[in-house]
Formats: sequence, structure tokens, C-alpha cells
Amino acid sequence: MSTQEKVLEEVEKKSVDQGSNEIVLYNDDVNTFDHVIDTLIYTCEHSPVQAEQCALLVHYKGKCIVKTGTYEDLMPRCSKLLQAGLSAEIV
Repeated sequence: MSTQEKVLEEVEKKSVDQGSNEIVLYNDDVNTFDHVIDTLIYTCEHSPVQAEQCALLVHYKGKCIVKTGTYEDLMPRCSKLLQAGLSAEIV
């Protein structure tokens, strides 16, 4: 393995270890702003202002990254968002 390959492998490993995963929340025509905000506060530990801003971004842009972290941390959070009827995925 060349030095360059070793460096690239190390960078890739560090980015995975540092939580390069994200939960993306998508817009829908079903959930109210209040429900989305309350769910983000509970599930993603957002402040009320942060949750409101995310809800507005989802509404106007169609999607928003609502949480970043390790896959192990994001998986139960994403499951709670889905159980609450929101559209989300880990990318």
C-alpha cells in the first residue's frame, strides 16, 4: 500500500469516526409545524428556535439536515422521527 493510499484510508476512517452521518428531514403535506417542532425538540434535542428554523427550512426548501453524528447515535433518533410520522433518513 502506498503512502498516499494509507493517508486516504486514515482520512476516511477519521471522517467515519467523527460522525459524518446526517439525518435529513423531508417536507410532507401531513404534519403541522407544531408537531414537527415538538418532535425535533424531543428527538434531536433542538432548542425551540432551532427546531422552528429547521421546520421552516423543510417547508420552503423541501428538506433540512436536522442532526449530524455517528450512525449509532442517529439510528434511534431517526427511528423516533419516523415513528412520529415524519419523513427522514440517514445519509
